[in-house]
Formats: sequence, structure tokens, C-alpha cells
Amino acid sequence: MSQRKAISIFTGAGGLDLGFEAAGFTTAIAVEMDSAAISTLRHNREWPIIGRDIHSVPSSELLKVASLREGDADVLIGGPPCQPFSKSGYWASGDTLRLDDPRAGTLAAYLRILRDALPRAFLLENVPGLSYRGKSEGLLFLEHSLENINKERGTHYRLNIAELNAADYGAPQLRERIFVVGGREGQTFQFPAPTHQPLSEGGRFNLMGIAPYTTAWDAIGDLEEDGDPELQLSGKWADLLPSIPEGDNYLWHTARGGGLQLFGWRRRFWSFLLKLSKSKPSWTIQAQPGPAIGPFHWKNRRLSAREMCRLQTFPDQYHVLGNIASAQRQIGNAVPSVVAQCLAGAIRRQILGDNVPAVATLTPRRREPVPDPEPALPVPEKYRFLVGEYSAHPGTGRGNRAAQRNQESVDAADIRVRAPAPPSLFSAPRPAG
Repeated sequence: MSQRKAISIFTGAGGLDLGFEAAGFTTAIAVEMDSAAISTLRHNREWPIIGRDIHSVPSSELLKVASLREGDADVLIGGPPCQPFSKSGYWASGDTLRLDDPRAGTLAAYLRILRDALPRAFLLENVPGLSYRGKSEGLLFLEHSLENINKERGTHYRLNIAELNAADYGAPQLRERIFVVGGREGQTFQFPAPTHQPLSEGGRFNLMGIAPYTTAWDAIGDLEEDGDPELQLSGKWADLLPSIPEGDNYLWHTARGGGLQLFGWRRRFWSFLLKLSKSKPSWTIQAQPGPAIGPFHWKNRRLSAREMCRLQTFPDQYHVLGNIASAQRQIGNAVPSVVAQCLAGAIRRQILGDNVPAVATLTPRRREPVPDPEPALPVPEKYRFLVGEYSAHPGTGRGNRAAQRNQESVDAADIRVRAPAPPSLFSAPRPAG
């Protein structure tokens, strides 16, 4: 059987594509506007690439460059960076014409390609906020748009939605994302069952036959990159990080931690001074962290591009180009490739009818023995003036920022009442193709 063909949009550094590649797909076309990501893609693969904003790419051009006709593609994949739909609730009816209006945003662009290319299957990835209760405009937009596409094109696309944690599928990283999968003929899609699980108290498995989570040590324990000056920390809190044990964050230095009381309980972001543990998965690799935002290496430095690629389960032969900030932005925005591989295999079996095994070849191999944790150092003298009594955060929705947001919401509601209605969105013409 020839390789299955994927249309990839919002490709980024290629995390989804690499997983689909490992499952037997080839990227027939990639659409990406970020110059750094384009350089990474071209350095590593010979995929046809359209290096422009998806809104400026007619569907007819995309299919032509991919050497595909309408209905030929096996799957459309992508993670559109969706804007908050609560700020544009009037899109929620999902009218087909609105998919051609650039004001509809990236999710509408994804749906336009789906409508015009008619792939046999599709996979869409996004942050969990896409489906939060009371903020589900994005999913409503998807649902209504698919209904209109089906009416117009005679298809039977339907939504199959799950929130998945990458660690449950062999990635050495705790990373939760929403995945939406559907087939052109209306097939019901069952998301793969988890293949990995956390260890229970006492170090035993919770379920028989399921492997324990892969760990940061499994992924990067063989890499030694301490000598790169680009990885050394700087900024106000750089010298405090060595006083925090592996697997802990700033909470170590609160009234409920084991260190000095330098901060209030939960008064900072969770990833503030967050350090990896060798024996656990990494926390989510963030695309644009501040200087004190982790996760950091247990050697009290930033993670290298190669280490971040390992934690995202990119193949070792794949190199993300650019300086450390550019590489982290590309890698942090990507999907762990092993998760994409698991989903791609399930799509082949359930929607495309292929008899392929459920094997995740991108899962890191177990690396044993795991060394003891690095010793935490004393708090430097320059931070000891912070020692004192601090109140804990009062709880969700009760902090100062929440009160400020609530007031801003009241002000915005008052403005909406007095503002004129938005312009009509139904006059946008449908482009050729």
C-alpha cells in the first residue's frame, strides 16, 4: 500500500506531521507562515511548503501544490491557534459563508480547507480552553460549521472529541490538549486507550498491563549540555533555583513547603522556578516562558533544543533551527509526536480501514538505573530578606486579578450594551476552489 497523504496546515515545527509520518502518512503539503518554523521544516524534510498566512492561500492553490484533487487527501491535520471565541460570539452560528471571511479567524480557515479539500478524515488539535464550560463557542462553531459543510457537500463529517494527556500515550511530558477527529463518511471514532499511567503510592502500577509513565530521565538522561552559555539562567531569581529540590517549584519556599518562607502559597504561577525530576515526566514545555518560568533542568539551567525535542518525542535526526528562544517557541507550540502517531494509527484503522498494528515507535525507551536527585543548595544570602509571613492565595476566583477581571467584564458588558451592532458578515464571497 502506498503512503497515506496528509494536508498539514498551521504546521509549525512539524510535531503532528512527524507522528503521522511514523504511522505511515506523508505530508503532501504544509502551510506555515512563521519564517523560523519554515526554515526548520525545509532543513529536515522535502515536503511541499506554502510559506504564507493560510487566509491568503486559496484552497485551489493548496490542492495544486500538493498534487491532489478534491477528495484525494486521506487526512487534514492542524492546530489552529484559536482566539477567544467569547470575544466574537456572533460567529457561533457557523454559517458556511463565514468560513471565507478572514475575520472568522484560524478555526474558520481550517474549516474552509476541510470544506474545499474534502479529506477522508480530519484531526484538529487545540488547548483545553476550546471546550471549557461556558466558553465553548469554538466547539459550537465547529459543530454548526460541519453541519453546513455536510449539507453543502453531501458529506457526513461529525465531531469526536477528547481531552488527552500526552503522558498517557508514552510522551515524557504532562501536556493536556483537546483533539477533534472525524471521518468523511460519519464513522464513529474511538480514541485510543491510554498506554501508560502514573505510578501509585509505593511505586506500583494502578492497572495491570499498562506501563508506567516515561520520565524526563528516560528522555534526556544521556544528554550533557551544561557547557552551552545560552542555557545558563539570568535574571532576578536565577540564583534561587539551586535551592529548590528536583520536582519542586517556588512552593518549596512557602509555609507549606520544606524551605524558607519566601513566598505566599500559590501566589505565583505554578511553573515559577519549576524544576524537572529525573523520576517523573516533564511538565508542559511552554512556548514563550519568562526568565524564571520552567520547567528547568535538574542541573539548574535551561533545557536545550535537543532536550526539548526529546521531551516532545521528535525523532533524534530532526533538528529545530534558531536560537534557544526561537527553538523553544517552535517546540513549545508543537504536539508531542508520539501522541500524533497513536492517533494517526487509530485513524488508519478505524476511518481509513487499514490493517496496521497499534505500535508507538516514538516512545522513549526506559533508561535505568535512575540516579539520585541532585542535592538542593542553601538559599543565597541575597534572598533572605524575603523571609517572613505571607498569606496564602484565597482560592480560585478570589484573588486580586480575578476581582480586576470581574470589573473589566462588567465594564465590557456596559460598553456592549451601548455599542452599535457588528457589521453583517454574510456578504463575504466564496473564493474559487
